[in-house]
Amino acid sequence: MVKMVSHGKHIAIIVQQLNKFNPENQDMEDFLNESAKLLQTLNVTEEKFVLDTLAGCIEYKSLLDVVVNAFFVRDGKYCLISERNLYIAICYLATFQLEELGLQQFSRIVKSLDTAKMQKFLRFFFNALYLNTWIKDEWSKFYDSPYVKENWIDPLLRWQPKVQRLIEQLTDKLNNRTTTVKTSRVTQPEEFNLTVPKPRAIPVPLPIRTLVKSLPVPPSTYKPPKEKKQLEKNRTKNYRKAQAPLLKAAANQFKCVTRKPEKEEDTDDTMESKPAIQAQKIQSKIDNIPIKLNAAAILREGALYQRKMEQELKRVENLLQGARDPSEFLEWQKQMRGKDLEEQLAEIECRRLQGKLSYEEAVLAHRNVVQENKKKADLMREEKAELMHQYAEKRLQEQKEMRELVEQVVEGHKNAKQAKIKLQKYKQQIVQEVCEENRELLRQALEEEEEKLRKRYELIQQIRAIASLPSLRHKFVDLTETGGHGLICEMSIVELRERLALLREAQKAAEEEKRDQIIHEKQAKEQLLLEKLDQISMFRAELGRAAALKQEEKKRKSQPGERLMKDERILNLQKKIVEKTMERKKQAGLLKITPQKSSIAWRKDSLEWNRWKELEESRERQVKILQHGLMARETAQKTAAFEAARRTPTAHVLHSEVK
Repeated sequence: MVKMVSHGKHIAIIVQQLNKFNPENQDMEDFLNESAKLLQTLNVTEEKFVLDTLAGCIEYKSLLDVVVNAFFVRDGKYCLISERNLYIAICYLATFQLEELGLQQFSRIVKSLDTAKMQKFLRFFFNALYLNTWIKDEWSKFYDSPYVKENWIDPLLRWQPKVQRLIEQLTDKLNNRTTTVKTSRVTQPEEFNLTVPKPRAIPVPLPIRTLVKSLPVPPSTYKPPKEKKQLEKNRTKNYRKAQAPLLKAAANQFKCVTRKPEKEEDTDDTMESKPAIQAQKIQSKIDNIPIKLNAAAILREGALYQRKMEQELKRVENLLQGARDPSEFLEWQKQMRGKDLEEQLAEIECRRLQGKLSYEEAVLAHRNVVQENKKKADLMREEKAELMHQYAEKRLQEQKEMRELVEQVVEGHKNAKQAKIKLQKYKQQIVQEVCEENRELLRQALEEEEEKLRKRYELIQQIRAIASLPSLRHKFVDLTETGGHGLICEMSIVELRERLALLREAQKAAEEEKRDQIIHEKQAKEQLLLEKLDQISMFRAELGRAAALKQEEKKRKSQPGERLMKDERILNLQKKIVEKTMERKKQAGLLKITPQKSSIAWRKDSLEWNRWKELEESRERQVKILQHGLMARETAQKTAAFEAARRTPTAHVLHSEVK
């Protein structure tokens, strides 16, 4: 039996080490070795207990996880996940170490921990129903069922009544802790022992004073003063005096002179005629703006006119030489197109038949493929059945091997401690051998480094000795001599300079020649552009003359009728305007009675009317003169163009092109 003093301390160490263990990155043996180094402060018995418990918790982790996971799901819903390793350690001690520890030692370990947690876990774990049902079934998944029942379940069931007493003790302890409540003495209130106050004395009444009788209010207080009434009378009187001249001034207002609406309309007409004349002048200026041509536009237009001339000349030459009738060629072309069409139709029909044939072949091939697939499917089913039979046999063989392996593992667990000790000694031996080899390698490396340093030192001494020898620092150079390398193309520096000078002169001459060539090309291009401009101006003049002739002929035909129509239209409009004005005046005379004017006012109106009439007539004369001048200038230009076109022999050709 193991005797320990501080049970809670050892369990805390076990839980702490289990929290540090990571099965993915650490090996169990290395972890136990590290833990043994940390537990050197404990004595041999305590260290052995802690290490055995750690090894068992790690080795049987899968079995212990079954119980602890179920505990957290059912009874330990409100327990902390961080205390999981605590329950694993208690479960391991109860399952595997209870026989060795004994109930008394196990009770001390349990009582040294939290009473509520241990009571809840032990009540869950030592439940006979759970042990016989799902715990047994879950553990049987890892080990054989008879082995589980014989080695683990039956011992737990034997210890269950005794552990039940321990659970009852823990329960009583919890109940006593909760029921023992300190009863404090209730304070009883008592009355204060106060002195009784003396009764107050009745005060002596104060004497009542007699008031002096006041005078009555005078009647003038509630009456308005006479001065106020007098002021109101004066105010109304002054208001009436001021209102009389105001009414008189409003009745006799100033009379303003106003123009007649007829004259205003006339002035508006004259003012509207000014923008029309200005618009005509601006339009004539815009039409005469010259367009500047660049080199590309000049060449493009020249090529266009040149192409037109060539086409016209070619057409004339063909006509002079006699063109043939293309009817025979068209007939032959029609026949050939018919033949091509027949060939195309035959080709289409052939393709259609080929498509039909390929369709039939595809149907047959599909049926053959379906039959082959059926045969392959039958073969695959047979192979599958055979493979399933082989797999079943293999599975049975694997199960047998697994059982044998489990038995071997169980036997190996018994000798695990001895194997661990042997393995530890073997590792220590390997470490010693490796350390000796490292020392030997370090010694050899040091010797090699010393040899290298010695050789370097000797080499440095030789270099310094060579450097200390005197040397000639001045070297005489002859620029006329070659390098003496034995090459055919060798030359001295003087010859090289001469050749470079010759090359520079040749380069300058080439540049001058290139510059002269560019200047000549530029001049030739400018001359070509000037010639093209002359040609374009000539063509434009000819085209303008032809267009002017055509326009003049059109105007000759249409001008008299238009003028008559224009004149008749204007006269009709003027007549209508006069009639409308007369009607308006008559209506105004009937609706409105005009006041009688004095002779002076009548003369003034008549003079003003005459002046406005003269202004209108002068404006009309100016407009007519301007229109006549513009028309005369246009006719003069057109006649000049017509005469120039008649003089030139090519005018008729251009005129035909314009048409």
